[in-house]
Amino acid sequence: MKLAEKIALKIEAKRESFIELSDQIWEFAETNYEEYRSCELLAQTLEEAGFIVNRAAGGIPTAFTASYGTGSPVIAILGEYDALFHLSQEKGIAEKRPIKHGGNGHGCGHNLLGTAGVAAVMAVKELLDEEKLEGTIRYFGCPAEEGGAGKVYMMKAGLFDDVDIAITWHPATANGIISKRMVANNRVHYKFKGRSSHAGVSPHLGRSALDAVELMSIATNYLREHLIQDTRLHYAITNAGGNSPNVVQHEAEIQFVLRGPNMSVVQDMVERVTKIAKGSALMTGTTFTHSIDSGTSDLIPNKPLELLMQDSFEQLGVPQFDQEEERFAELIRKTFSKEEKAGDKALADFLLPYEYDSGIMHASTDVGDVSWAVPTAQCITACFALDTPFHTWQIVSQGTTSIAHKGMLHAGKVMGLTAIELFRQPNIIAEAKAAHSHELQGKPYICPIPEGVGIPTGKKEPSFI
Repeated sequence: MKLAEKIALKIEAKRESFIELSDQIWEFAETNYEEYRSCELLAQTLEEAGFIVNRAAGGIPTAFTASYGTGSPVIAILGEYDALFHLSQEKGIAEKRPIKHGGNGHGCGHNLLGTAGVAAVMAVKELLDEEKLEGTIRYFGCPAEEGGAGKVYMMKAGLFDDVDIAITWHPATANGIISKRMVANNRVHYKFKGRSSHAGVSPHLGRSALDAVELMSIATNYLREHLIQDTRLHYAITNAGGNSPNVVQHEAEIQFVLRGPNMSVVQDMVERVTKIAKGSALMTGTTFTHSIDSGTSDLIPNKPLELLMQDSFEQLGVPQFDQEEERFAELIRKTFSKEEKAGDKALADFLLPYEYDSGIMHASTDVGDVSWAVPTAQCITACFALDTPFHTWQIVSQGTTSIAHKGMLHAGKVMGLTAIELFRQPNIIAEAKAAHSHELQGKPYICPIPEGVGIPTGKKEPSFI
C-alpha cells in the first residue's frame, strides 16, 4: 500500500472524532489569548493519543506543544484555534443571522486549522512506529493568530529552537501551495492627552485630544502617496474622547496597522507616523504616548519543502464534493456582490498549479516569523464556496458543513504525507535548510515585538490580518 493511502486511511478511520473536535471549537468561538477551552480540548486529545504535552508553553496560558518520538529531525505542524470578535453566526445557512448579537465567530476557519494539524500528527505518529523511523513529530498549539502574534511570543520563548521543519495550512476556497511573500506589520496605539474645558464658555482654556487625533488622521492619509506600492496603512479611532460635544475632549486614541513587504519598511513607516503624532500634539498643545503590542514578519517561501508538499497534494488529489454541497455553495455565493465573484464555479475541484515565490499577498500572518526561524511550507484546501471573503459571516456559517470537514481532513492528509516523507527522506530537510540559509543570507531577523512588551492580556479586539 502506498504511503499516501496509509495516511488517508488513518485519518479517515478517525474522521468523526476529528469532525466533532472541530465543531466543538467552532462552538467555543474563543478570541485571542482567551482560547482556554479550545486549547485544552486539543491538548487532551493529543495527550490521550500518547503525545507528551507541554501546557502553557513559553509561559503563554493558551499555547501548548505535543510531542511524540525522540531525537531529530523535529518536524513541527502548526495549529491555530482563535476566533474573531463580532462574527457570531448560525451554522449552515445562507443568510446573515447572528446567534448572539456582538458575539464571536470563526470567521477565518481556525476551528478547522487546528484540528487538521491534530489529524496529521496522529497519523504520522502511527506511521513512525510502523515504519520504525527516527525523529520527533510535534504539534504546536498556537493562540492569537488574529492580531495577537502568538507565534512571535512562542518564538521569543525559544519554543522553535530545536525544530528542523515547520508545516501548516489554512482553510480556503481553493486547493494549492502558498508560495507568496505575505507582508510584515506592526499594530501601534497613539494616546493623546489634553485639557478639558467648557466648549461654549471657555474653549480657549481647553486642549483637544480629539483635534490631535483628527489632525493625525488627515496627515497620515497625505502620507499614503509617499509610501512604496506594497505598503498598507489602516487606522481606527478607538476613543473619540466621549459623547459630549460641549466638553473639550481631554483624551483620545487612534490605532494603526502598518504593513510593508518587510520589517525594515514597517519600522520606517512607524517612525514617520510617530513624527506625525508629534506634529499633531504640537499643533494642539497636547501630549501623546505610543506603544506597539503586535506585529508579524513577512513570509519566506521554501522551494524544496513546497515541491514536496505539492507532490503530496498531487498524490492525494483534491476534495470531492457532491450535488448537495454544490447546491449549498451556490446559495452562499448568491449573497456575494458581482465584484466579489471571480467566476461561475461554486466549489473548487482543481489543484492550482505550483509557482515558486509568486508575488506578494497583502495579508499578514505570524507564520511569517516561524518561516524566518526554520524552513516552512503551507498549503490551502477548499473548505468554503469559491470567492467567499474571509472574516465574514459566510465563512462562519460554512465552518461546520461537510464542505469544511472534507477540506479540513484533506489538509490533514497533505500535511501528514509531507511530514512522513521528510522523516523518510532527510536529504529534503537538508535541501530545505540550505535554501533557507541562502534566502536569509545578509538579512537579519527583526522581531516585530519590541523588547519588554508582554503578551497582551484582557479582551482586546484584534486587527484583521
